[in-house]
Amino acid sequence: MSTAIAFDTYAYVRRLRDAGVDEAQAAIQADTLVTLVEDRLATKQDVADLKRDIALIEANLKRDIKEMDVRIVNVESNLKKDIAILDGKIEITKAELRKDVETAKVDIIKWVVVTGIAILGGVAAINRLVPPVPAYYQLPVQEMRQTAPLPAPSPTLPVPPLIPSR
Repeated sequence: MSTAIAFDTYAYVRRLRDAGVDEAQAAIQADTLVTLVEDRLATKQDVADLKRDIALIEANLKRDIKEMDVRIVNVESNLKKDIAILDGKIEITKAELRKDVETAKVDIIKWVVVTGIAILGGVAAINRLVPPVPAYYQLPVQEMRQTAPLPAPSPTLPVPPLIPSR
């Protein structure tokens, strides 16, 4: 703050003295008042300087905001370009993956067919080396004989009843 405050200390001391205050006390009061005014109060020039500084800061902030807006627009456009490039790469990768999956499907089908043919060929080779036993051909079974018939009952022996009587 500037020290250009118009304060007549002599007139202040004279008025206090005329009011009955001791001249030494009036001088101390005037000095204290000048110090307070110079340290604590703002002048019109101080206010004008502050307004000028605020206007300068405001102008700088507006310029910085405009620059930031331009930067943001540039970043947005760069991001959109990058996203478009990444989308293209993703589509290419998807196409490559589809192609790889189709190739894998064909390879799997080939392997399944070749494996099936190999298994059938192996079974045919085994059948040639060890022919299967025909269904009508049975292995020999041990012969079973019937027991000899029981002798006929003799007429002299009584025949026991099958169901006991009561």
